Amino acid sequence: MKLKNILILIICLLNINNSFACKCIEYDKEKMVEYGLNKYDIVFYGELLKRDTINQTYSFKIIELFKGNFSSKIIDVASERSNCGLFPDKKGLWIVYGNFKNDYKLYLSMCSPTQSQDFGPGWPPPPEFKRDKFGKIIEPTETDLKIHELEFKIETLRSFIYQLEHLRAYKLSQNKIPKNQKSTIYEKLTIISLIINILLFSILIYIMIKKRISSNKQISE
Repeated sequence: MKLKNILILIICLLNINNSFACKCIEYDKEKMVEYGLNKYDIVFYGELLKRDTINQTYSFKIIELFKGNFSSKIIDVASERSNCGLFPDKKGLWIVYGNFKNDYKLYLSMCSPTQSQDFGPGWPPPPEFKRDKFGKIIEPTETDLKIHELEFKIETLRSFIYQLEHLRAYKLSQNKIPKNQKSTIYEKLTIISLIINILLFSILIYIMIKKRISSNKQISE
């Protein structure tokens, strides 16, 4: 029941967000890195260290800078004060695209490709509902919800790795990575890609087993 309640809450939030009309420029996921590099002043891979929910400010530690000039390793960020403002809600690793305003503060927007390892860029996609022959929505089972949750997590992680790979490729093309670091980066990317493929394979096996169990139950009934 808990998963179903969370699902209903997500749908309600999506409807509320749509009513407040946060309109973003649509771009292909394959081109989101190119779009981000062209549109935003600074792009970096970093760690969210602390957050001030009252003032809506955040502090990131810059691990790797891909675009922009910033001398300090710690950067203070504010959420864009609009319906499209991005509010990082979980500490951890992030890929950040931001613009500096007239007050020299860095602001984040939901319309940017900014994402964490747990939450992809933009608004999360709503789950697809199955319907019976009369068009009535079939209530999702707990298994359906778990599968959707796992698929969302895997897609988010794939997006994170995709962005990181392409941003590092861009940095390499700008000759900003020392040669002695190139092999280490590629080794890490290979390991991460392997982990992603293992996760995808595990999900596929999980879905196939669940479907087989469901089919056997229907036959026995």
